[in-house]
Formats: sequence, C-alpha cells, structure tokens
Amino acid sequence: MNRWTVFFSRFGMALLLAIGLSGCGYNDFQRLDEQSKSAWSEVLNQYQRRADLIPNIVASVKGEVDFEQSTLTQVIEARSKATSIQMTPEMVNDPAAMAKFQAAQGEVSSALSRLMVVVERYPDLKANQAFADLRVQLEGTENRITVARNRYIGAIQEYNVLARSFPTNLTAMLFSYAPKAGFQVENEAAIAKPPSVDFNKQ
Repeated sequence: MNRWTVFFSRFGMALLLAIGLSGCGYNDFQRLDEQSKSAWSEVLNQYQRRADLIPNIVASVKGEVDFEQSTLTQVIEARSKATSIQMTPEMVNDPAAMAKFQAAQGEVSSALSRLMVVVERYPDLKANQAFADLRVQLEGTENRITVARNRYIGAIQEYNVLARSFPTNLTAMLFSYAPKAGFQVENEAAIAKPPSVDFNKQ
C-alpha cells in the first residue's frame, strides 16, 4: 500500500468521522454549550453589579439617625455570603452548587427587600437624592438580573432538549454531555400549593 493510498484512506475516514459528528449533534452541543456559558456569565455580571451597589446603599442609609442596624447587618452579611461563592461556567453542571448559589442570592434579595420596607419609615432618607438615585439603579439592576436569568434558562433549555432527544442523546452519552442545572423557582412548594378559597367569608 503506497503512501497516497494511506493518505486517501485516512482522509476518507476523517471525512466520514466529521460528517458523522455533525449529523449526531456534536457541533450543536459545542455551540449551545458556549451559548449557555455566555448567558451564565451575563447572569454573574448582573449579580456582581448588584453586589457593587450594596456598599453605597448601606453607606447612604447609615447616615440616617436611629436607622435599624439589624436590617443593615442582614444586608451586609447576605452580600458577604453571596460574593464568597465563586461560580464558574463549569459549575452550572452541578445542581448542588447551583442550589447553594441561588440560596445565597435569594438571601441578598430578601435582605434588600426588607431594607426598602424599613426605608419607608424614614421620610428624610426617602427624600435624599443620592439614595433615590441608588434605589433607581438597584431597581434597574434587578430587572437586568431577571432578563439575564431568563436568557440563561432559554439557553440551557435548548441544550438540555438536545441532550435528551434521539439520536443526539447518544452523542451526549458518548461524550458525557449531561443536562445542565437551571434556576429553581423560589418557594416552589408554596407556589405549587393551591390557594384556599372560603366563599363563606363576608
């Protein structure tokens, strides 16, 4: 067998392999994996934006006389806990890591919500322009977080459908492409419980 025969034989095998991989969804897995990592990076970016706003919010609130210190402490501690969790794109495949990250970010959201409720009792603070500007920035950031999370959910949904569908699920098994963990709805059990309705109440 001469070298040209060997060359064309290897070239043919490589070509068949390339065609086979493209037909079994291999390239789609690469594209969607990169897409989900990009979407996740944007989620992290928006959470970091919120974390960066918190020290300024706390500093502006501290200036108010007799402000409830326990509320500020909860915000500071929640932020510290959330920022201590370093979520890499690879960790999105770990449901336990995702659950821990979501719980920490949920604590930040809850602490900030309590802070804003308490602020309502302080007219001078509500009238403070610097605080008002920070509040607008926080609201905008919360909206960006929602948008980024929705994009990530859409990206991993597309990836997971590919991972579970035939015949691309065979490629997923061959290359160990496990479905990615998504965001869980907060208070899922409470939301799933049907509301009680009493028509006898006047």
